[in-house]
Amino acid sequence: MKKPSSQGGYANSSGSILEQTIVSTVEQKGFEVVPYSEYHKRPLDFGSELLLRNVPYTTIYGHSGKTEFLLLSKDLNLEIRIECKWQQTSGSVDEKFPYLYLNCVETMPEKTIFIVVGGSGAKPGAVQWLKYAAQNKLFMAADSEKDIRVLSLEDFLVWANRVLLW
Repeated sequence: MKKPSSQGGYANSSGSILEQTIVSTVEQKGFEVVPYSEYHKRPLDFGSELLLRNVPYTTIYGHSGKTEFLLLSKDLNLEIRIECKWQQTSGSVDEKFPYLYLNCVETMPEKTIFIVVGGSGAKPGAVQWLKYAAQNKLFMAADSEKDIRVLSLEDFLVWANRVLLW
């Protein structure tokens, strides 16, 4: 097995494990995993219980961005955008939390957004700030219906086992 040759390669590899855990969990609950690009072209070719991958949105800067997943369930009346952020060692992922949060608030169209955070390398206070911002609806209009949740991988698994019944 080839080891990643750079810090960035290592981070990408570790982040992929987080994403694969989410995919595996949701597949076990009966969801079909489909690239957004395929679903967008032929939505009628797929069922109603889906986990879409690489879902686009327009960032607060007006650029194209992508989120790892969009969970769609007609049976459970769910539409949840899922962002995955892994930081096992020191790096810059946590420095992007305010940018990510503002994108969740301002430009991501879904009302419910999960930010799944893994690893233990975030700077002290970074994950706590993100959780505080989400819980206190910082930068949101008073009447905003957005539900932004910051979850550990364990929190996500507990949620999936409780909500995604099959």
